[in-house]
Amino acid sequence: MKRLLRYGRNFYVATGVGLLVWMLAFDANDLFAQFRNWWTLRDLEESKAFYQAAIKRVQNQRKLVLGTDQLREKYARERYLMKKPTEDVYVLVDENNEPIEK
Repeated sequence: MKRLLRYGRNFYVATGVGLLVWMLAFDANDLFAQFRNWWTLRDLEESKAFYQAAIKRVQNQRKLVLGTDQLREKYARERYLMKKPTEDVYVLVDENNEPIEK
């Protein structure tokens, strides 16, 4: 016990312990805030990976669709129900009154 009191009276030890307590509990960047920031960073990195995969998928679809004139025409006909002036288009509707997409 006397040994602890002797170290506690030392200016540098007391200052170090006080600073450590302040950083762990009272500071704006305390231990709990650091832990919360770490979890947020982990979630954001997962979201980043998801969105990067989605961007790759969209870029691949874009390459397929915008590759040739025939592919663009096929995509416009199927997706946006476009037609030539001399054609008739029949749209099949399911029971929920939504157009059926292929």
